[in-house]
Amino acid sequence: MFSRVSKVIVQQSAKNFSTSSQNNVKVAVCGASGGIGQPLSLLLKQSPLVTELSLYDIVHTPGVAADLSHIETKSKVTGYNGPENLEKALQGCQVVIIPAGVPRKPGMTRDDLFNTNASIVRDLAAACAKACPKAIIGIISNPVNSTVPIASETLAKAGVLDPKRVFGVSTLDIVRANTFIGEAAGHDPQNVNVPVIGGHSGVTIIPLLSQCKPAVSFPQDKVKALTERIQEAGTEVVKAKAGAGSATLSMAYAGARFALAAVRALNGEQNVVECAYVRSDLTESTYFATPILLGKNGIEKNLGIGKLNDYEKELLAKAIPELKKNIQKGEDFVKKN
Repeated sequence: MFSRVSKVIVQQSAKNFSTSSQNNVKVAVCGASGGIGQPLSLLLKQSPLVTELSLYDIVHTPGVAADLSHIETKSKVTGYNGPENLEKALQGCQVVIIPAGVPRKPGMTRDDLFNTNASIVRDLAAACAKACPKAIIGIISNPVNSTVPIASETLAKAGVLDPKRVFGVSTLDIVRANTFIGEAAGHDPQNVNVPVIGGHSGVTIIPLLSQCKPAVSFPQDKVKALTERIQEAGTEVVKAKAGAGSATLSMAYAGARFALAAVRALNGEQNVVECAYVRSDLTESTYFATPILLGKNGIEKNLGIGKLNDYEKELLAKAIPELKKNIQKGEDFVKKN
């Protein structure tokens, strides 16, 4: 039996797929021993959509793999330790999810993580370029606004960049928006869908309450308060954990939701849509999160921004300069390193 949360994550696939119709899908988690990586790997192990789970980290990975391998599902789990085994871990993977890096602590911004996590993402992207250049890559490592450009530029250096296959996993912003808006409106959050566009930090996170399904209506001061809570929800968790880390369990849930959406699309399921931070020409920012129709090659279609109200237009105007700065920082890192 699968846990309730696993059923929630794979519920859409159950509607459209029998086990016999699935293709073999190998998924890698890079950073699998960490606070996000372990629960993320657990959720992926529980999904019937994942045939093989390849776990990579610098320490403890064989132990995590051995632990997960005892779970009564069909997916095979293998653990790999250390940079010398990285390419082996990635060999033949169709989906690679990257939560590797250091977490935020109280007083830190996502940007403070840049120096450490930038190098990690660069090295992982370089290994993907060699071992699985056609994989769908989902980047969780913060600051996502900068690490996605780092991955893209690294893949471009290796001559294998396909912008349709590189994603910043901003799914947690959608999960939080659905939760907070659902609670405020008295709806079951599982039945709420709030698009969140822009980026994945602070003012770059733009929840589009005007496009929420089912439609919601709040006074403007409530809209502002909800928007700011969604933008600062990560800091809310960092403060609550009081030095013990940042969002791990909710991020693992969101990461699994994105990974399994990618797998469903690879398997040929139609109408799989997730918001994600991708290379884009919809705004002045060269990377921008929007709802994305996923397909067998990654981005099937960018579904765009839709119609914004005046308040959302103001949020967008504030977000663009910050996004451009974040993106430039990531691209400059690859040029210099």
